Amino acid sequence: MQIEKFSYDNKIVKYFTIATVVWGVIGMLTGIIVATLMFYPDLHEALGFHADWNTFGRLRPLHTNAVIFAFVGNMIFAGSYYSMQRLLKARMFSDALSWIHFWGWQLIIVSAVITLPMGFTTSKEYAELEWPIDIAITLIWVAYGINMIGTIIKRRERHMYVAIWFYIASFVTVAVLHVVNSFEIPVSFLKSYSWYAGVQDALVQWWYGHNAVAFFLTTPYLGLMYYFLPKAANRPVYSYKLSIIHFWSLIFIYIWAGPHHLLYTALPDWAQSLGTVFSIMLIAPSWGGMLNGLLTLRGAWDKVREEPMLKFMVVAVTAYGMSTFEGPMLSLKNFNAVAHYTDYIIAHVHVGGLGWNGFLTFGILYWLIPKMWDTKLYSKKLANLHFWIGSLGIIFYVLPLYASFFVQSLMWKQFTAEGVLAYPNFLETVTQIVPMYILRAFGGLLYWTGVLIMVYNLMKTAFSGKFMANEAAEAPALEKKEVTGGDWHRILERKPIRFTIYTLIAILIGGIVEMVPTFLIKSNVPTIEAVTPYTPLEIAGRDIYIRDGCNACHSQMIRPFRWETERYGEYSKAGEFVYDHPFLWGSKRTGPDLHRVGHKYPDSWHYYHMYDPTSTSEGSLMPKFPWLYEQYYDQESIPDKISALRTIGVPYEEGYEEKAIADMQQQAAEIAAQLKSEGIETDPNLDIIALIAYLQRLGTDINKAEGTTASAN
Repeated sequence: MQIEKFSYDNKIVKYFTIATVVWGVIGMLTGIIVATLMFYPDLHEALGFHADWNTFGRLRPLHTNAVIFAFVGNMIFAGSYYSMQRLLKARMFSDALSWIHFWGWQLIIVSAVITLPMGFTTSKEYAELEWPIDIAITLIWVAYGINMIGTIIKRRERHMYVAIWFYIASFVTVAVLHVVNSFEIPVSFLKSYSWYAGVQDALVQWWYGHNAVAFFLTTPYLGLMYYFLPKAANRPVYSYKLSIIHFWSLIFIYIWAGPHHLLYTALPDWAQSLGTVFSIMLIAPSWGGMLNGLLTLRGAWDKVREEPMLKFMVVAVTAYGMSTFEGPMLSLKNFNAVAHYTDYIIAHVHVGGLGWNGFLTFGILYWLIPKMWDTKLYSKKLANLHFWIGSLGIIFYVLPLYASFFVQSLMWKQFTAEGVLAYPNFLETVTQIVPMYILRAFGGLLYWTGVLIMVYNLMKTAFSGKFMANEAAEAPALEKKEVTGGDWHRILERKPIRFTIYTLIAILIGGIVEMVPTFLIKSNVPTIEAVTPYTPLEIAGRDIYIRDGCNACHSQMIRPFRWETERYGEYSKAGEFVYDHPFLWGSKRTGPDLHRVGHKYPDSWHYYHMYDPTSTSEGSLMPKFPWLYEQYYDQESIPDKISALRTIGVPYEEGYEEKAIADMQQQAAEIAAQLKSEGIETDPNLDIIALIAYLQRLGTDINKAEGTTASAN
């Protein structure tokens, strides 16, 4: 048997590891700032910043992108590049592709850091980056996939270990999710409109959004768990058969669960029910994976007490079990009815983010850095200190938000004995939860402090050792022979291309079943005669609303509950959103729902409210938007926007581009004249005028015909 000598590429792992730590520090610091803005919206003014880039609406997507795609993303690549080479007994397929992947990914992150605070966003959860960056993501992801598959094909190990299965599933599924969700029509270099509208856009977005959590934050980390946890514990995986059940059931079921984010919305009931059923089913494979991880440590609990890296891993796997229990519970309609739009959602997400992704990352880093630098961890005491501070940080972050959920859900639903809302003013619920928001920010600060301790510990560790850029290895060449014998999965593990194809089929089924009927069967999205396209000025206002991240705090979806219709108005209909590119239903109500805000207040109320929210709503925690009174909305691009929207189905008449600007100016002049009659002199070309036009339009279509709802076609 011929023994081949080769080397593992540790340098690419080193760079991805450094990027993980750097972006983690930046992303989590941004999170602390965002959490502080929730109870102290004038923070940036107190620090001397008066620009539009540092508000909650602009920074919130920067935080989520930095933590998900920069911190977690770089750890996925560091961990997979390290483990893949050793599991496959081969250097990565192409060093050049590895470095294209690394630098390309960092440039994508930098582009997010630049564009998101500037207001260039699609507004779609976890997919906010604009179309040129989407193309770059696709190209870099393909480079990663080619490198992965190429390495698998040239492997020296006949069987593919379980971690490799999860890496393959993650690559294939994220590629499909990203491409389908990113169909958009460009208007300019950094402006586009989603190809889908309303209900269909919501379905596609949450098919993507839920499965971005599934196949970016979960499955690749399960691959890392299956490699690094047994390595750190020096124990074999508890059950190979359980791994098989865990993998195939998880990737098949997960893809169906997206609609549970849209329960009681205008999404067709059958799609909501599918999402609920498959979400409940998810408990079994998810907990199967959790148990497989924890039971791997049987007989190694003394080592867990001694090794801080294993403490992090145990808590991470436990947090995975907790968050994958909460998800299915949130898909139960009776629980979703009271939990959706509340801070419970934020708590749930951060159990997974801080516990599962964060702690598993820390455990891997504490194991990986000493290995690559051929030394011992500088200080176990500091690592243990990090563990306890981080654990306290999670507790102080999550528990106040659970308490906040109870306050919100009970106050939103409370009626008096006379049958009227006990707390009709949404602001009454906001002021009650300010202490919880302060504790949440403190928890985030504790967690981040632990990260800084880790950075110091890892740097001292690296300085005490000598980095091995090319780690020598040897293994017998893989003999090419006909596959015979063994069970069906053992045979499948020897055929990586067939394995990848079967994985693709497994994840495509759910998406096809949910989306095809929604797009092809007209009755799923009944139209309403009175609903007409937005005017040019309203388009400009909607773009400003999206630019400033208003949808991060305000929903536009009134569910068919009495406590919602009494507070906000008539419940939302599917046909009202047919011209919404993108949809703006929202995920969280930090402020009240705005779907029926049109004509609820005079123009002057909006004018004063946006300049200083406390002038109209005493005690408001909404930030000020002074730039709306200094910046001018873009008139020159409106013909291109009209043309683009017509291309994707909005029925503007041919040639309307030629008179769109004139119509825009006329409507702006009317609003300015109305404001003047209310005692406000203002320029009709300012952003605030366009935003008022959009806000006054919201939810008014169904009342056009003498205040009655038009019949569905």
